[in-house]
Amino acid sequence: MTVAGIISAIVVGLIIGVLGRLLAPGKQNIPIWLTIVIGIIAAFIGTAIARGLGYADTDGIDWLEVLTQVVLAAIGVSIAAGAYGRRGVTR
Repeated sequence: MTVAGIISAIVVGLIIGVLGRLLAPGKQNIPIWLTIVIGIIAAFIGTAIARGLGYADTDGIDWLEVLTQVVLAAIGVSIAAGAYGRRGVTR
């Protein structure tokens, strides 16, 4: 993966994290930086899954790949919100 590929994955991860947070049920009491990190991780994992299953290389926008990334981000945000809430962190 090139430097440009990594930078674009980070930018896409930012967007994926925000979309995942919007799709996650309930209120998420986690900081925005954690949402961004989860989005970046979900973008990388979602791309790996899409390539592994063979639907990452289509003409135009890879909507199935994006959907996979957003669903992974929503799951990650939900898990992080549950774990972060149990830590007893007060604001």
